[in-house]
Amino acid sequence: MNRKNLVLHARNSIERGSKSFARASKLFSKQTRERAWLLYHWCRACDDLADGQDHGHGMSTVAHPEKTIAAIRMMTARAHGGEQTGNPPFDAFGVVAQECHIPKYLADDMIDGFALDARDWRPETEEDLYQYCYHVAGTVGCMMALVMGVSSRDQEILDRACDLGLAFQLANIARDVAEDAQAGRCYLPQKWLAESGVDPDHLLQPENRDALVLLVNRICDLAGDYEASARVGAASLPFRSRWAVLAATGIYGDIARAIRKSGGASLERRIYTSKGKKLGSILKALGQALFSAPQRDRQGLWTRARTTRLA
Repeated sequence: MNRKNLVLHARNSIERGSKSFARASKLFSKQTRERAWLLYHWCRACDDLADGQDHGHGMSTVAHPEKTIAAIRMMTARAHGGEQTGNPPFDAFGVVAQECHIPKYLADDMIDGFALDARDWRPETEEDLYQYCYHVAGTVGCMMALVMGVSSRDQEILDRACDLGLAFQLANIARDVAEDAQAGRCYLPQKWLAESGVDPDHLLQPENRDALVLLVNRICDLAGDYEASARVGAASLPFRSRWAVLAATGIYGDIARAIRKSGGASLERRIYTSKGKKLGSILKALGQALFSAPQRDRQGLWTRARTTRLA
């Protein structure tokens, strides 16, 4: 399949899988937008294969998760090496990896996150939570930075890009506590649950609700910390990329803020932001993109293991 058709497949994938990212991506320049779609197509496909779902919906049991992860690794390695796999999402990754010089270790690190889920892993500590968020989302932030022209050696900006991925994933975790629990998963640190007297295997019992609301709010507050750090990094991007990143940041940040304000409603229903609210975030981001971001150091924030590996 040629690049043009891969882009069409990728655009369809992002419109089905994430209306928020689809809207924000339209703010990119044409070249950056297409590359972002190609990267998303692969990320979405890997996630769907690992979780037995379709564009993030309908999670089901995967019969042989280890074999699935091994297949994802093999197809990704082939695509990264420049081979045509015949599988559009993986070929899409091969194109964007070649065009943007995406190091293979970032793809490997992302797949490591799916491998954790495949063995029903749960975080013991807050540090474990951040490490997981790095694998499944911080890596994507770093790869998106490369798509937008950031050098793989610019560790400061990559740290900020990783922070954006962490902010997004923390918001996802806060939003999906009940849905994850129903699927037998829990991303709230076991240490937090023990301190709150909550049995992780009976998370949604009525007697746990008040404690659970406090823990969800705690996740939302952490998401806000990493969102604020990511906004500083966005200031280093070209204008259209800066606008797009700030729009996506605002849209996802609003989800975390809405969860916090819901008083526990996120445990009964999925929290969304309206189309009008998303449009407002895009317009607000335009103003933010025109002015310098407030400076904020990263003191106290979790930091990925830095590397300058290029292979």
